[in-house]
Amino acid sequence: MKKYLNISLIYAVLAMAGGVFYREFTKWNGFEGVTVLGKVHTHLFLMGMMVFCIVALFAAQKNLNEIKSFQASMWLYNIGVLLTVIMMVVRGIAQVLGIALSKGLSASISGMAGIGHILTAIGIILLILSFKKIAGEK
Repeated sequence: MKKYLNISLIYAVLAMAGGVFYREFTKWNGFEGVTVLGKVHTHLFLMGMMVFCIVALFAAQKNLNEIKSFQASMWLYNIGVLLTVIMMVVRGIAQVLGIALSKGLSASISGMAGIGHILTAIGIILLILSFKKIAGEK
């Protein structure tokens, strides 16, 4: 349980840092439009901190590490969330700085974010299947 609360705390700190970065980076550059950077904060809080608080509650009841689908879900989910957020930051910085991205580079950023979303989705599915296994044991 403690491990998942620590992961939750890391995501919370990253979320706060993402929020501060968004606020200060846009203010420093005089940017007043809409940017993807504004969504980094909420993605990290909800997809990171909140999910791992829920996982910690399940871990308090059963040893989740014994379930193979859970181990795979943790790797896929974390890699997916972080990859998605990194691509959001990259695109957001380009938006704030007014950098014109070529079609290829824009597509690459979108593709990497898409891969992050796919990994996150697979991780969520495996996580739910792991929770179902725990529910079926009782």
